[in-house]
Amino acid sequence: MLLKEYRICMPLTVEEYRIGQLYTISKHSHEESDKGEGVEVVRNEPHIDPVHGEGQFTEKRVHLSSKLPSWARAVVPRIFYITEKAWNYYPYTITGMECSFLPKFSIHIETKYEDNCGDNENIFNTDKNNSEREVCFLDIAYDDIPDRHYKSSEDLRCFASIKTGRGPLKEGWREKDKPVMCSYKLVSVKFEVWGLQTRVEQFVHKVIRDILLIGHRQAFAWVDEWYNMTMDEVRKYERDTQEATNEKIGPVAPTICVSEVSKPSTSRSAPSSAPSTPVNGDPPDFLNVPKDRQRKKSAPEMLTLPELRERSHPK
Repeated sequence: MLLKEYRICMPLTVEEYRIGQLYTISKHSHEESDKGEGVEVVRNEPHIDPVHGEGQFTEKRVHLSSKLPSWARAVVPRIFYITEKAWNYYPYTITGMECSFLPKFSIHIETKYEDNCGDNENIFNTDKNNSEREVCFLDIAYDDIPDRHYKSSEDLRCFASIKTGRGPLKEGWREKDKPVMCSYKLVSVKFEVWGLQTRVEQFVHKVIRDILLIGHRQAFAWVDEWYNMTMDEVRKYERDTQEATNEKIGPVAPTICVSEVSKPSTSRSAPSSAPSTPVNGDPPDFLNVPKDRQRKKSAPEMLTLPELRERSHPK
């Protein structure tokens, strides 16, 4: 398992971002979705937790076959998606992601929002001597993002908000500008397959880092679009956008049912770890290590599947 804590500051307050978070997630998912690819919303409904109180539960399917690297596409089905389940008790959220095809793969994210510049050193009450946890500060204005995601309108070194009067963001803005809030995200990635674990976990964290950076950049770059919205207005925008996104993806998306009024009759607790996705059948043979194989001290740099070796060296 590879564990990292990401800290992403924004020139907003936690209360302001309550609206901005919902707007940004919906709009970003719609923009990133296309026919057969993207974020399909399966469930979006109120949820009550005995500890955290009222919140919102969402279940999504992230279809991303074409977005995988070539080495990953070689070992996954052509129709591939990750199941995401999230419990939003703002300003605290829990998100879990799993894939039934890869039962040894999971992502677990805990998020807390605070009005500070990212200086809370133990917001998750983790062991201060835990050497496994790496803290990564992400600067939404000055950290690099992939070229394909760059838009001049979202360059926060140049962007200035008309409605809030905030921006452009100059060097050192986190310590100088007010207001400022921080999104703390404790992210664990697990892929317990010998020979592939390190490579997969590092790759997934790189993808998560880019997604977090782009998403939080957009939250501020789009601030003039959502700043005066009420909670009822942003919830309506969320429902309308999710339905449009499901239609945009195509026939893989079922009709979405979003409930806002009715409340569940019983209380259920959100999991403290990533939720479990039902698994049908055993994983493919090439993802399992034979019990009688002696493990090496380090993984080989290149793996060749047995089936491919047989094809390249016919008898």
